Amino acid sequence: MIYSEHRAAASDTPEVSVIIPVYNEEAGLAALFARLYPALDALGAGYEVIFINDGSRDKSAALLAEQFRARPDTTRVILLNGNYGQHMAILAGFEQSRGEIVITLDADLQNPPEEIGKLVNKMREGYDYVGTIRLQRQDSLWRRKASRVMNRLRERITRIKMTDQGCMLRAYSRHIVDTINRCGEINTFIPALAYTFAQNPVEIEVAHEERFAGESKYSLYSLIRLNFDLVTGFSVVPLQWLSFIGVILSLGSAALFVLLLIRRFIIGAEVQGVFTLFAITFFLLGVIIFALGLLGEYIGRIYQQVRARPRYLVQTILEQRDGTTVTEAPRQTVVQAVQAAPLLDQGPTP
Repeated sequence: MIYSEHRAAASDTPEVSVIIPVYNEEAGLAALFARLYPALDALGAGYEVIFINDGSRDKSAALLAEQFRARPDTTRVILLNGNYGQHMAILAGFEQSRGEIVITLDADLQNPPEEIGKLVNKMREGYDYVGTIRLQRQDSLWRRKASRVMNRLRERITRIKMTDQGCMLRAYSRHIVDTINRCGEINTFIPALAYTFAQNPVEIEVAHEERFAGESKYSLYSLIRLNFDLVTGFSVVPLQWLSFIGVILSLGSAALFVLLLIRRFIIGAEVQGVFTLFAITFFLLGVIIFALGLLGEYIGRIYQQVRARPRYLVQTILEQRDGTTVTEAPRQTVVQAVQAAPLLDQGPTP
C-alpha cells in the first residue's frame, strides 16, 4: 500500500475511512447505522465514518446529527448547503478523510456493510485500488442490461477496465485519494478517475441486496447523463470517431454526386430517386445534429471548468477533537468554497 507523504499523528489517524453520501435516505438510515458500526467494529482497526448530507430535503440531516452525538468518537458529518450530486459529495468526504484506506459506500444498503471487511483485507495485501463486482444484482432487468452494454462501450472508448462501474463499494489507498484531491475537475466519475492513478488495482466479488427503503435517486436521464459524462470526461475517442464518420460520409456524398451526374448525362433528367435523396439528406442532418451535440458537450465541459466555480459548498462539519465536539466550516480553497452557517440538526435541510 502506498501511504501519503504527511498525515496527522498516528494516534489521530484511523486505518479506515468510510465515506457515505446521503440524499433523502431518512427511511433507511437507522438500519444502516445498526449494521454499519458492528461491521466496522469487527475489523479490529481504527476507523472513522464520514457521512455527507447532499442537500437532503427530508430529516436525513437531523438523523445524521443524532448519530454523531451517539458515536462522536468514530463519526463525522459534513452538511453541504445544496444538492451537488453523489460524486461531488464523495469528493467532499475525500477532502476530510484521514484513513490510509478509504472506502466509499452507498447509504441504501444495496451493498451490505458487512462486505467492507473483504475490501480492507484485500487492501492489506498491497493493492492500492479495490473495485467490486456485484453478485446476483437486485436491480431491474433493463438496468442490468443497460449497465452491461455501457460497461462494454465505456471500456472500448476509455480503456478503463471496470467490470461493474455502477457499484460504488470500492476501496482506495491514501495515495490515490490525495491525488484525486489535487484534481480540480468539475465533472468526474470517481472510480474511473481513481483507476487512472492506480498502480496495482484488483476487483473482487461482493454481495448485493435490494434497496432497504425508498427508491433510487438516479432517474433514467441521470443514468444517461452520468454515462455520457464518463465517456466524454475520460476520452476524446468519440471526437475521433466523429471525424472518421465525417470523412466516410464526405467521400460517400462525393461518389453519389458523381454517380448522379453520370446518370444525368447518360439517361437524362429523372425524379424517381428524389425520395431516396430526401432520406439521405435527413440522415446527414441527423449526423450533423449529433456531431454538434457531441462537440457542444466537450465545449460545455471546458466552459464549466474555466469558470472555476466551487464544486460544492460545505455548510457545517460535525466532528470531535480531543474529546470535544466541534462544529465548524472549513476555510475556502481554490476548488472548494465554504460558507459558515449554524448547525441544522432539527428537521429537513433547506
